[in-house]
Amino acid sequence: MTEPVYIDSNIFIFPVIRTEDHSHKVSKSREILARIETGKLVAYTSWLTWDEVVWVVLKTLGKGDSLQIGQKLLNFPNLRFIDVNETIISKAQVISEKYELNPRDALHCSSALYKTMKAIISDDQDLDRCKEIKRISPEDV
Repeated sequence: MTEPVYIDSNIFIFPVIRTEDHSHKVSKSREILARIETGKLVAYTSWLTWDEVVWVVLKTLGKGDSLQIGQKLLNFPNLRFIDVNETIISKAQVISEKYELNPRDALHCSSALYKTMKAIISDDQDLDRCKEIKRISPEDV
């Protein structure tokens, strides 16, 4: 994959919230993160991802782990963050209405489109409803 891609929050969450029934998702997510870290994959995500990751870790593992993971995400090598602005929010509103996506999913799609990305790596099949961007399953990366 040579073009930049958008990384959904679940790719960062799976390796932290490890469960036996998701072991394959954990390993695929780790592979993707390793490719970003080494610069083999040009990746963007929204600042919203920090919020989602920290929130899920807080609810699952507690405050200490959530703060640690939040800091790791902020310092993740070669990961680029997209600012959430009025243009992105407005487009997210349109996407949410048009494709019946929840606000967070619409914001992820809108953020990727704002940077003219053609693909989003995500395990979330709801994103398939947004026809303006292609969801790539972690299995296919």
